[in-house]
Amino acid sequence: MVAARITVNGKDAPISPAAPHTTVLDFLRERGLTGTKEGCAEGECGACSVLVARPGVDKPTDWVAVNACLVPVAALDGQEIVTSEGLATVGEDGTPPTLHPVQEEMAVRGGSQCGYCTPGFVCSMAAEYYRPGRCEHAAADAEPGADSVADHADPEHGPNGFDLHALSGNLCRCTGYRPIRDAAFAVGEPAEDDPLAQRREQAAPEPVATTYAQDGSEFLRPGTLAEATRLLRERPEAVVVAGSTDWGVEVNIRSRRADCVVAIDRLAELRELRVESDHIEIGAALTLTEIERRLDGEVPLLAELFPQFASRLIRNSATLGGNLGTGSPIGDSPPVLLALEASLVLADADGERVVPLAEYFTGYRQSVRRPGELIRAVRIPLPLAPVTAFHKIAKRRFDDISSVAVGFALEIEDGVVRKARIGLGGVAATPIRALDTEAALEGKAWTAETVEAAARILRGEGTPMDDHRASSLYRSAMLGQSLLKLHAQTTEAVSS
Repeated sequence: MVAARITVNGKDAPISPAAPHTTVLDFLRERGLTGTKEGCAEGECGACSVLVARPGVDKPTDWVAVNACLVPVAALDGQEIVTSEGLATVGEDGTPPTLHPVQEEMAVRGGSQCGYCTPGFVCSMAAEYYRPGRCEHAAADAEPGADSVADHADPEHGPNGFDLHALSGNLCRCTGYRPIRDAAFAVGEPAEDDPLAQRREQAAPEPVATTYAQDGSEFLRPGTLAEATRLLRERPEAVVVAGSTDWGVEVNIRSRRADCVVAIDRLAELRELRVESDHIEIGAALTLTEIERRLDGEVPLLAELFPQFASRLIRNSATLGGNLGTGSPIGDSPPVLLALEASLVLADADGERVVPLAEYFTGYRQSVRRPGELIRAVRIPLPLAPVTAFHKIAKRRFDDISSVAVGFALEIEDGVVRKARIGLGGVAATPIRALDTEAALEGKAWTAETVEAAARILRGEGTPMDDHRASSLYRSAMLGQSLLKLHAQTTEAVSS
């Protein structure tokens, strides 16, 4: 058995003797790399972000920012990471290091005060700095710099092509965000001799089959889907993880531990994306960011979902399989996938079966998935409905948990609703279809009268409850309001 190892800032480091539940954050800090900070311990503040070399969408390798507080270090066996300390160019013969361009801009533009959050911002900013094609989307006649930033019309995308949502998972409590935004919008294109830019042209590290055991606990990464399903049949008590955005919170906040953790995030069979004549198949272990960039708007309803799903840092790790596998009634993807009439491909040691998502959930955090069974892929039938929308009602515009989530997919011909599919989240013990509302719409004219009548029915769908996010009355009101909003948004487009 090959000892588990990780490459940190270009240097090889053994993972042992870290316990299998040890996070990348704790692993790094124990080795003196204290730029990586712990803030919230649940992936909401970004103080812990680091760069990981992952298979690229447009290049062989992408530098991807992830929350080090959530990822078990054993999950990065054979992988390659860079921390804030590794961004600077080390000086020779006693000369001081040269700051990385994003570090330099943060310094000269006053993007740091206490400095606690700064390394995390720098790593997230560096991931966007190295995003392939970023500079191709720069304003045609804009030069990076303070004046062009001040004059730039789009507050969320810089004149240098920088997408400010790359920093949506990073919080700062003392500096204020304007200087940080100015720094992000001022960085130019990576130099040709930039070693991290050059690294993108080489293949990312191949997944490593891992058997790592310490203190009676194990972290296992099977090499194939067949191995994984056999292992889960033998070890039904094992905790299955992909991006660890859910399990990592359980470990940190609730001190959960597992005798055996099985990682499936790098299984090739779970990382395919295929567009067939009658459906799109999305591998359950592809991250949301990978899906977003590979589909590139091909499924408009998913394209509307992704920016509202947590933060970029979370989307860089989270998977559709994980979001569906937890069975949460407030997950953001189920309402959208229910509206799209998606099905799940479930796999175990005996083979595969396909289950409509509408029949998948059976109770609170319960499903038809059997012990030892994995979600291999999500299938979305084609053609897609032409009128779609995702409405997320939450206390914050971004990076928040839904109080109510609604996915719409309608086929409207000659002003008549031929087909309606509406997925709901946050209003029952499971994600549900609004069947009564669908029936009230189908075959009717897409008019204010029809929609108002259907909105009254939609307010009564589900069994919304009172909790700290919203009251049941508010949730019901928002259901009806979302349909009225959809009608207001689409009336002109449908009539034209």
